Amino acid sequence: MSEARLTKISDHAPAALVLEDGRVFPGEAYGATGESFGEVVFCTAMTGYQETLTDPSYHRQIVVQTAPQIGNTGWNDEDDESSRIWVSGYVVRDPARTPSNWRSTRTLDDALVDGGVVGVSGVDTRSLTRHLRERGAMRAGVFSGEALRDRDAMVARVREAQGMVGAALADEVSTATGYVVPAEGERRFRVAALDLGIKSNTPRMLAARGIETHVLPSTTSLDDLLAVEADGVFLSNGPGDPATAEHPVALTRAVLERRIPLFGICFGNQILGRALGLDTYKLRYGHRGVNIPVIDVATGSVAITSQNHGFAIRGEVGKPFDTPFGAAEVSHYCPNDGCVEGVRALDVPAFSVQYHPEAAAGPHDAADLFDRFADLMEGNR
Repeated sequence: MSEARLTKISDHAPAALVLEDGRVFPGEAYGATGESFGEVVFCTAMTGYQETLTDPSYHRQIVVQTAPQIGNTGWNDEDDESSRIWVSGYVVRDPARTPSNWRSTRTLDDALVDGGVVGVSGVDTRSLTRHLRERGAMRAGVFSGEALRDRDAMVARVREAQGMVGAALADEVSTATGYVVPAEGERRFRVAALDLGIKSNTPRMLAARGIETHVLPSTTSLDDLLAVEADGVFLSNGPGDPATAEHPVALTRAVLERRIPLFGICFGNQILGRALGLDTYKLRYGHRGVNIPVIDVATGSVAITSQNHGFAIRGEVGKPFDTPFGAAEVSHYCPNDGCVEGVRALDVPAFSVQYHPEAAAGPHDAADLFDRFADLMEGNR
């Protein structure tokens, strides 16, 4: 919900990030000018800002980068995770004056302007991140240029914006029409991927394993999904409150009833959890970064993972639970806060994780989950 004009302003033009609790973080304009609103969240990744900005899971969120220097490698034409920048605002401390990378085609500032993304630089992001950790993610607005006004007026505008609880956003980022990403080499399997905000690297990771991926709109009917004659179903990442995703949950239950192998990640993990009868809830400030540890309950092994989620499944580690499809269990958890990081059905072929095994720009500890999905499909034949 941006009212940005696609123009730059002077290097020292004033801008501000305004929070719904009345806190104001002043800075300088970065990217497009105007005003934009969303939920303000922080991302701890020290690399991969291009992938972050183009991740549909960040739709309607204002992203704060905790890494102090952003934009050093510019912007290229290969690393986008979707067809556009999805964040509603961007907050950094020290933007690069001149990018330096042989793949760079333009500056990050230029990309933000082209995408109409209102940003602010020169912000004390350490103080801001601490504030969000203590108070939680909240509604916010970025104001620059003529949109910059007195504090009370800006706070009032922020408080009029919609929060993330109850926000149904997956349909807004999903593909309008289905498309196919072919397998590399000989095709081993065909997968129907429900696009809830899928990232470009996911079909690439599947293709590398001989999997042909049919990416389908989030509103796809069961008949259309079954018409693909897929060996497995994939539930993608995506934005918004999983409690609003009634259609994907119903579709997932229909897949489980037919015992079609299913694998979900991020938002897809929450969808599978709800299909199995679990509740979801909003985290205080979420997990966003590429350095988050996850423990596999079955093996005790630890993976460092890429994550981007503000909601989670409510479940208990180490205690199987009953579902309409047989027994299931929490398969992974985060040692930082005990958050559920994965679920696994024991009587039907389905599992999911809260993190990103496709993980552009890394880490790659969890890439083998795609191999597990292939094994699940192989075992179901």
